[in-house]
Amino acid sequence: MTACIAADPETLAPEPRVAFLSDDAIDILAYAVQSLEEGRGAALVTLVEIRGGAARRLGAQMVVRDDGLYCGFVSGGCTEAAVAADAMIALKKGMDRQLRLGEGSPFIDIVLPCGGGITLAIHVLADVAVLRKALAALDRRMPVCLRYRPGKRALCLRMGEGASGWEGEWFVRAYRAKPRIVVAGTPLEVGAVASVAIAAGYETVALERGQVPSPGELDADTAVALLFHDVDRELAVLTTALASDAFYVGALGSRRTHAKRCEALLACGQVESVLARIKAPIGIFDKARDARALAISIVADIAHARTRLEAAFNPNSHR
Repeated sequence: MTACIAADPETLAPEPRVAFLSDDAIDILAYAVQSLEEGRGAALVTLVEIRGGAARRLGAQMVVRDDGLYCGFVSGGCTEAAVAADAMIALKKGMDRQLRLGEGSPFIDIVLPCGGGITLAIHVLADVAVLRKALAALDRRMPVCLRYRPGKRALCLRMGEGASGWEGEWFVRAYRAKPRIVVAGTPLEVGAVASVAIAAGYETVALERGQVPSPGELDADTAVALLFHDVDRELAVLTTALASDAFYVGALGSRRTHAKRCEALLACGQVESVLARIKAPIGIFDKARDARALAISIVADIAHARTRLEAAFNPNSHR
């Protein structure tokens, strides 16, 4: 009979495991801050190069803790555990490192399904204050950039908009506020759209009857969906939305209703070029006859518009 001696748990590295599933950039940064504040070591993993195709855009991120817990995605989910294991080595050594996977990688046993290759920068986080300031700005719906210089292991904050990509020796990761949907109209349609939007992860604001936000409340990361069955009732909110930076303004109704809407807006002093901002009929398909189908159509249309906006801000972050 052979005796078995169990390995000493103290000498074993923790097994990488998912803390929670999310690819939301703000959620990932928040997890990094939480981890550091709990006294855990944490690394920020960033996709800094794409060779061929990739499942994620340039700048996609993960956070990995020294206990093996991680969140975020830098691929389609097929390599994240291996990436987390490599990040844990970086944490143990206290040194930043780079990891190449797929095409051009020494790890021939890790093949990306897309057939391309990626390079990941693993940064051992030391300064929680930078991340706190970034999150505070994003909470105020202000865009920010984190700038990382691998050779110096430096991470710093820059306020304002930017594009994710290399600027000389610095890799810039641009962040925008979470997308928000402001919806107004009849209770049935508003409730359905709000439910779908919340399930899809959007910050959602349902306006009360007669409530009109200021143009400043409708920022460049906000979509406006107007679901009235009476053009006269929507005009105050619609006029405000057209004067704002909202990335999407949509309104319910047929093409005939939209023609009536445009006539009313022109009579109020609007110009044709401004009216072109209105997506009407709202949604990705016409003639949705029930509230649930309408809600799916609208939220999908807003998601499409948001994707185009992100592509415009990050022209080099191809897939």
